[in-house]
Amino acid sequence: MQYWLIKSEPEAYSWDDLVEKKIDIWSGVRNYAARLHLRAMKKGDLCLFYHSGNVSACVGIAKVVKAAYPDPTAEEGDWSAVDVAPVKKLKREVSLKEIKLIPALADMPLVRISRLSVSPVTEFQYHKILDMSNDK
Repeated sequence: MQYWLIKSEPEAYSWDDLVEKKIDIWSGVRNYAARLHLRAMKKGDLCLFYHSGNVSACVGIAKVVKAAYPDPTAEEGDWSAVDVAPVKKLKREVSLKEIKLIPALADMPLVRISRLSVSPVTEFQYHKILDMSNDK
């Protein structure tokens, strides 16, 4: 199993939107590095759901339920999408500010390359953020 972080501005698409839909497409990614990450996702992989913008925090856990396929929202180019489903809301949101205070998390793409909307997370980083949220 691999771990990921998927990021969205809550005004555009929030954790609550995913919960309401139960399963939804993660589409509209137009960054080459993020596209590679989408294509590496496998069914069953877990994702930290991150609200960017004013919130800037991990808020939930989602699961990849369908591996990468051509993004139906792409009008041109070779873009990919995956389907995700909510697993659970974190007991406590973990802010980017908190993440940046932990030296062991300094190499996360979220910290180093903050513009990526889809990025890999190591197993250690994933579990560290769950610990910080009081989730196990």
